[in-house]
Amino acid sequence: MQGSLAGKVAIVTGASRGIGLAIAERFAAEGAAVAIVARTVEPRADLPGSLGESVKRIESRGGRCLAIPADLTDARSRAKIVETTREAFGAVDILVNNAARAFYEPAQTISEKRLRLSFELNFLAPIDLTQRAVPLMRERGGGAVVNLSSATSRSPAGPPYDDFARTRGVGTYAASKAALERMTTALAAELYADGISVNSLAPVGAVRTEAAEQLGVIPPEADAEPVEDMAEAALALCSGDPLQLTGRITYSGLLLEELGIRTRGLDGGPFKRA
Repeated sequence: MQGSLAGKVAIVTGASRGIGLAIAERFAAEGAAVAIVARTVEPRADLPGSLGESVKRIESRGGRCLAIPADLTDARSRAKIVETTREAFGAVDILVNNAARAFYEPAQTISEKRLRLSFELNFLAPIDLTQRAVPLMRERGGGAVVNLSSATSRSPAGPPYDDFARTRGVGTYAASKAALERMTTALAAELYADGISVNSLAPVGAVRTEAAEQLGVIPPEADAEPVEDMAEAALALCSGDPLQLTGRITYSGLLLEELGIRTRGLDGGPFKRA
């Protein structure tokens, strides 16, 4: 399969559903061999999507895909992700840190256990995986890291504060993403001479994935963007010039507009907006 990522090997975490799966599909359509990582191996009654279903979806279109079940809060499990990918595909060129956990609780009352879990998964795991993947990227003469973030990382306007800031309890999740964004720019500077780009990507608005709809975390009145925009923006960051397109804290639609890129379907074909 020929495309902008032909011959590349990508790891995408949180790829059993939603944005992670969309990115994995889009990368595979551009010729990358994709290692997809998640905890959900088999279908569940309470949530759509699983690693097994994701592999079938990608392989049905001719893509190369490997499922790696993993608990990203465990360091040994994280080490296995990179090792298994290299054993299967011989290299690692791209890392997409998409997996995350959000507890929507007030910062004043959230438990220490949930605080630690949030930062372990949303901040420490992406940094650990990056540290493990970078030596393999250097062997290939360069690479790309994309850290998925959130618009909630920006501090709320006020006072006075709007209802979302006062009542939705996004502080812990937002803080973990803000920390990840700052580490993104630090790594971009440190790895610049190696030809390894490091960028942060967030949706412009809510992304109405099946899981998000089912969990009820997106208000019905919220602006929504198609998951294809996130996948296309991630592709742009991983296929662009690493000496120019790095150190970005960027948003899907804004990036695509800046680069003059038109969103395509997850299979690489034409995409028609609803």
